[in-house]
Amino acid sequence: MHFRPDGVEPFLKDVFEDSKDKIRAFPGCRHRELMQQTNNPNVLYTFSIWDDEAALERYRNSDLFKTTWIRTKVLFEEKAHAWTVKMIDG
Repeated sequence: MHFRPDGVEPFLKDVFEDSKDKIRAFPGCRHRELMQQTNNPNVLYTFSIWDDEAALERYRNSDLFKTTWIRTKVLFEEKAHAWTVKMIDG
């Protein structure tokens, strides 16, 4: 997620703090992390592990996701990108 320079702090303090425990507790979420790019602090990444694709889709269709996303996307400088991947060696 590429935030406006004035969007990082509101995201971290208002949106992320309010939603992180709720997302981690969402049924099917096994793990969630937030990372920041070292050479560009306006770029943040979330990494999450879900039980399966169905659990992730239930989250994406939930009120929790919808309200969190509405509060987040207004802070972006660029359109966000998301990928669903599978582990092939670990």
